This record gives sequence, structure tokens and C-alpha cells, in this order.
Amino acid sequence: MTENEQEFAIFCIENLAEKLGVGGEVVYKMLTRDSDLLDTYIVPNYAALHTQGRDYIVNDLAELLKKEGVLR
Repeated sequence: MTENEQEFAIFCIENLAEKLGVGGEVVYKMLTRDSDLLDTYIVPNYAALHTQGRDYIVNDLAELLKKEGVLR
């Protein structure tokens, strides 16, 4: 993972945590243990995702977590 990808992953975790009203560690667990979205979606799609707005990214990740059965 490059430094830019790492910073983007942190951005995703922090902003999704804010939207869900939980801590960053909870979201990190959702993206790594409860699903593999960090390694299979966020990092591989960094080039396209980081050009999107904050709301789009957060909503996209929330929808993917719902599809994975992590969120209701």
C-alpha cells in the first residue's frame, strides 16, 4: 500500500465512522475482519475513488457493507 493509498484508507475509515456514529476501530474491523473491502475495494480502486466527493465515498462504502451483510 502506498502512502497515498494509506492516507485515503484512513480518510475512508474516519469519515465512515463519523457517518455511522462509531469509532474508527469499529469501521476498520468492518472493512478488514467482517469484510475484505479495504483490500479488495478501497485500495485497488484508489485511483478512481479518491477523485469522488466525501459523501459519495462514504455512501458507497456503507452500501457495500450492507451488501456484505455487515450493516443493516
